[in-house]
Amino acid sequence: MNRLTRAAVLGLVLATAAPMAAEAQNRRDYREDRRDDRQDFRQERRDDRRDWRQGDYDNRRDYRQDRRDDRRDFREERREDRQDFRREQRWDRSNRDWWRGRSDFRDYRGARNGYWYAPSYGYYRVEPRYYGQRWQRGHYLPPSYRNYYVRDPYDYGLRPAPRGYRYVHAGNDIVLIAVATGLIASVLAGVY
Repeated sequence: MNRLTRAAVLGLVLATAAPMAAEAQNRRDYREDRRDDRQDFRQERRDDRRDWRQGDYDNRRDYRQDRRDDRRDFREERREDRQDFRREQRWDRSNRDWWRGRSDFRDYRGARNGYWYAPSYGYYRVEPRYYGQRWQRGHYLPPSYRNYYVRDPYDYGLRPAPRGYRYVHAGNDIVLIAVATGLIASVLAGVY
């Protein structure tokens, strides 16, 4: 081949190779750009999720705190309402009819021979030897009569019973007994 043809072929090869090399370089650059874009996009998504989670966490914490405050307020209001109600419904020694209209006395129809009445429990049969019994401190309450607990001592103007003791209805009296033995620690006579 002569020089001229060789130069022409070489020129032709170089003329076609240069754009091909440039095109290959462009493709490489394009892939790198796309890879960088994908990495940036992933990083942005991670950041967004982290921000969202952090924001959501703050929202949940605020929501829980608000609910806690609401429950506390509700309990306080309920406690105050209950105390007001108890003050109105409390046993009054000077008023013999203090029990009238109370839900735990709805079945009470007065004294009945052979029966005692326990509020919220109703009438229950009594052995004849205990009917009209005057309970005294230091005596024992029979086991069959120890189950009629006073539901709310505050209604009768009583302090809460000490540990191991319970207030029990025994006829028209309320007695404080030791739960284990039935030993009477104190007596509140003629409640109703």
